[in-house]
Amino acid sequence: MRLTGKQLSATEEAVLKNDLTDAQQWLNNALAGKINNCKKRMIQEWMPKLMADESVGSIPANEDEMIALIVAREDYKSRNDREESE
Repeated sequence: MRLTGKQLSATEEAVLKNDLTDAQQWLNNALAGKINNCKKRMIQEWMPKLMADESVGSIPANEDEMIALIVAREDYKSRNDREESE
């Protein structure tokens, strides 16, 4: 069995099959949940910053558009960027 580019050992596959009917679906759901949680935290962190920034004329109601606005800002740093600057 192969999940997202990783070939599972026979032991790993047996362990997953013991608890899961569809490991790939479980992984897809776990990834979707992680993305959703990260999106919520990102919006919660940036909403006050955007509202306090006088240069921001409007904030999109659409979450994807809001995130595009955030990552396009000069003051935006990804986690890797933040860790490198520390």
